[in-house]
Amino acid sequence: MKMPARPSRGVQAVMAAALLCLLAWPAVRQALEASMTRHMLVQYPLLMLAGWLLAAALPSRWLTRLDRWNAHGISGLLATALMLAILMIPRVLDLALVDGRIEIFKYLALLACGAAIRLSWQAAGLLVQGFFLGNVLPMMVVAGNLYETSPMRICNAYLLDDQERLGRMLVWVAAAIAVVWFAWLVRNLMQRDSSISADDAVKPVAR
Repeated sequence: MKMPARPSRGVQAVMAAALLCLLAWPAVRQALEASMTRHMLVQYPLLMLAGWLLAAALPSRWLTRLDRWNAHGISGLLATALMLAILMIPRVLDLALVDGRIEIFKYLALLACGAAIRLSWQAAGLLVQGFFLGNVLPMMVVAGNLYETSPMRICNAYLLDDQERLGRMLVWVAAAIAVVWFAWLVRNLMQRDSSISADDAVKPVAR
């Protein structure tokens, strides 16, 4: 079965701009930020998706400079992990609702995270990818457990039941990402072993 072609760089840039305009539309932004769960588990990933798409439009000379700074994807994924840690702080969620500067910082940071993941993931390789997920996913689980078990509201802008729901979903999302990546890892390693075996099979036997 033939895989569908990936959209061109221009199309991806247009898709990113359209998605970003939609997320910045006041009615949409307010609807997403009205719930703590939608704020972190819908708006955050969509902004990262917009950044991931925008990375396709970067000029080649920019990519060359970034590659020198981002050798093996280490710098990009490290910066992403640090930024996500900051953006999971409850106080940041609260401030983003009332301080326009924090809201703009949040948008730019998540766009940068999405772009950094796109530019770093393949270059990182399995070891660095595992290190990145080994830091981000436990961080999500710890934050989720804190949100779910806290007897009081951590974010003043959201109700306790919404906070508890977000906590449970953060744990489940982290577990799902771990399972998907591990399955992909096993599949990748099996394909690599099969390729090596096939190469060995076609080598001429030494006489």
